Amino acid sequence: MTVTLDNVSRVFGDGSDAVVAVDGIDLTIHDDEFITLVGPSGCGKTTTLRCVSGLDTPSGGTITFDNHDVTDLPPQQRDIALLFQDIALYPHMTVRDNMAYGLKIAGESKQERYEKVDDAAELLQITEQLDKSPASLSGGQQQRVALGRSLVRDPTVFLFDEPMSDLDAKLKRELRPIVEEVTDQIGCPVLYVTHDQEEAMTLSDRVAVMNDGNLEQVGPPKKVYDDPKSEFVASFIGQPTAQFFDATVSLDGGPSVEIGDHSYDITRPDGMLDRYDGQSVRVGIRPQYIEVVDDSNAGIEATHKLDEPLGDATHSFFDTTFGEITVVTHPDFVGDKQEYGLELDNQNIMLFDAESGEQIGSSTAVRNKTQLS
Repeated sequence: MTVTLDNVSRVFGDGSDAVVAVDGIDLTIHDDEFITLVGPSGCGKTTTLRCVSGLDTPSGGTITFDNHDVTDLPPQQRDIALLFQDIALYPHMTVRDNMAYGLKIAGESKQERYEKVDDAAELLQITEQLDKSPASLSGGQQQRVALGRSLVRDPTVFLFDEPMSDLDAKLKRELRPIVEEVTDQIGCPVLYVTHDQEEAMTLSDRVAVMNDGNLEQVGPPKKVYDDPKSEFVASFIGQPTAQFFDATVSLDGGPSVEIGDHSYDITRPDGMLDRYDGQSVRVGIRPQYIEVVDDSNAGIEATHKLDEPLGDATHSFFDTTFGEITVVTHPDFVGDKQEYGLELDNQNIMLFDAESGEQIGSSTAVRNKTQLS
């Protein structure tokens, strides 16, 4: 099964009151592929999923399942499984009967559906809960029941709409490998919507980053993190996200970027920066590639604000003329509101067009070339 979205859009309202929630996106989800839609609230990711599920109808474009146009078909004719944030278990039924309910409606015998439920319960580690009521289960156990209810149906497409958003961090960590194992076993296309970057980065074969109804970038999680297509993607993906500085390109004596009073040599393919000579650009860099030095004149001048110790690292915040900058420092770092310098690792500098926000060249390709030479 392959799910294809071709120029899909969804507009709410008419005329001057129209709101474009999804703006002509193209996306293909292959068999046995797990794609996560991630982006800020209101970017269109849930609307996209609702169009794929049949709960909403696109204003334009087509959605096909294996070249079969399902754009206008209702959900019950699409052979999908849909797992929401709201688990919606039947309180008057046992866990076993909740999981088997869809099979009962489909006309399967009691023996057949209970055998499937037993297999799913073993995979989900809830066998001992089958004869209990949903109200007696924890939130994580209830989510496993809802997952099992979808698993026994053996759907051709699996859709998730922020299923873990109500769970605490510990339960999320416990459920993620379960979700991965279940979807691997089903082997169908998976579209997963979340605002949680950790879920997106750990579960996905590919991540699709949405912004204002558009797909900014689609690719493997590490590729999207290491080589963001735009300033928006760099500013959204990562914890903490990339940090940004206004800079000027100089080609005098070799390509470099000037950030305030400091200059950093950079490497880009020949000719790529010619039109940017003397022009303003945006420099982006991941916080782990910024070094805090005691001499404020040795780097970008920064005043320490606060530290957030996390055990294995510390997130330290500084005021600069470029705004607040976050740096990943060592676990024992204590800034004490002192003046420091911030040094950037020039091999990990990303450049973005100041107007379009598009990345200029690939910092990842540059690093790889440097390492090979």
